[in-house]
Amino acid sequence: MRVLARLPRLLAASSIIMRFAVCLSNAASPSSPSLKSLLVANRERIASLRDIALSISNDESVSPSNDVFYLRYALDDSKKNDDERARAMRASIEWRSSEVGGRSIVTSARRAVIDASSSPDGRWNNDPVRDAAPHSEYVSKYFDTEQCITTTLPTTGDLVYCIRAGKIDDVGLMSSISIDRLVEYFLYCKEVNSVVADMRSLENDRLVRLITCNDLMDVKLVGGSPDLRKALSAASKKANELYPTFNGRTLMLNPPALLGVLARLFTPLFPMAVRRRLKFVSGPLRDVVDLREISAGGIGREEFVAQVDALAYD
Repeated sequence: MRVLARLPRLLAASSIIMRFAVCLSNAASPSSPSLKSLLVANRERIASLRDIALSISNDESVSPSNDVFYLRYALDDSKKNDDERARAMRASIEWRSSEVGGRSIVTSARRAVIDASSSPDGRWNNDPVRDAAPHSEYVSKYFDTEQCITTTLPTTGDLVYCIRAGKIDDVGLMSSISIDRLVEYFLYCKEVNSVVADMRSLENDRLVRLITCNDLMDVKLVGGSPDLRKALSAASKKANELYPTFNGRTLMLNPPALLGVLARLFTPLFPMAVRRRLKFVSGPLRDVVDLREISAGGIGREEFVAQVDALAYD
């Protein structure tokens, strides 16, 4: 009876975890068209969207000069037509330019990316990104390389964001920061990844996307902080509006046994476009102790890269 009594809460937890992962953009494949061909095919749309952005602000952080930023809106197939894409662009630029919206977030993120990529040795230095994050004095105590890391797939150039939900002290985190402030932190992280992806798209002649690997090992299906789930949900919803055609596949790794059963039951209820992106699988990251092992030069990187390559593009 106790198990039955807990079932509604377990179902709710399962649906929340899946909802965090869901975004309606399709996963890219290694054989995607070249960036150059996409820019040429969509040049009129890009020009129109850029004009909308510049009519609101000519600040580089708000209305980037990189055409990849506008290409992502032009390719957004969740919108029915170009009028809807134009409205989405206008809403995004208005948020990015607003002092009570995202102006400080996008300005700090762009400056941090420039500083992080300007090391004398040419290597990425993450210290400026970490230090410029809003409310980092609170969040950095709970998020480090044990809980999350971003790396790159050498085969495609796509970014891979890995997070270990079960390793986050959600109660401690949410006792030190409000939901709204944590949402700002998550959106800053998304903006940093977006800026990097747009830059590398030009370098690689390929539209770079973000693959998410959410390691569910040791995740709590019952208990924990509901405020963290609220912050994640709010940030995910806003990010889906602000960063179209950015998210690739989401891999939910090493789910607890009961969560795996619930996922098989409820995944068919999602639209086909969502089901194509969402994948539950055991194996990757299971034997990785420190996420730095999968970064460049790490002892577990080769195996991890091969696993993600096999799972993220099929």
